[in-house]
Amino acid sequence: MPNKREIRQMTFEVRAAENEQHGTHLIGLPIVYGQVIQYGWRREVIDPGAVDENTDLTDVPFLIGHNTSMVPLARSRNNNENSTMQLKRVENGLEIRVDLDTENNQDAKKLYSAVKRGDITGMSFMFTVNKSMWEDEDSDNPLRRIVHIEKVFEVSAVAFPAYDETKLQAAGKDLSPEGAEDPLESALKRELQEVRDAKHNDERRNKALEILRR
Repeated sequence: MPNKREIRQMTFEVRAAENEQHGTHLIGLPIVYGQVIQYGWRREVIDPGAVDENTDLTDVPFLIGHNTSMVPLARSRNNNENSTMQLKRVENGLEIRVDLDTENNQDAKKLYSAVKRGDITGMSFMFTVNKSMWEDEDSDNPLRRIVHIEKVFEVSAVAFPAYDETKLQAAGKDLSPEGAEDPLESALKRELQEVRDAKHNDERRNKALEILRR
């Protein structure tokens, strides 16, 4: 069963620059390592190196608000030199450089203006995880540690970069009906329960072995 796509939003350091040599572009950091955030009923952190040479970055469009029906403002295809978005794995995460066509694309022009003015300071990315771990799983506030990101599907500029569940849902696609739990949340809770059960089974087994040794 394929891993379910997830969406995360966060404030990111972005620079808007324009010059004759490079044209109009944005530079940002949509994926940041080591930042522990409170995410609904759990905490979450992306481990250093979660995006590596095995992460699928073959086709990553740059959008606004996850609007997959719009013409992408830029795109990275195999991250080659002809791509209009360059992806770079850096020490603290994944950096992007986006070349915008503000002359012929009104969406690009408006976004560049909003970033330059400081009205847009956030990014969101859609991804799947193929390795994660849980810590403090017996507490009311467990920590999910994302060890490896399997694939990045797209990155988006967003108006609401708060890294919390409500605004995540507001920016996401295929939202669950009001009052219903998101299938991903249910899957994560099942995963956490399996970790708890395995830990408790190990504890019971160790206690039984200890009794037998007496």
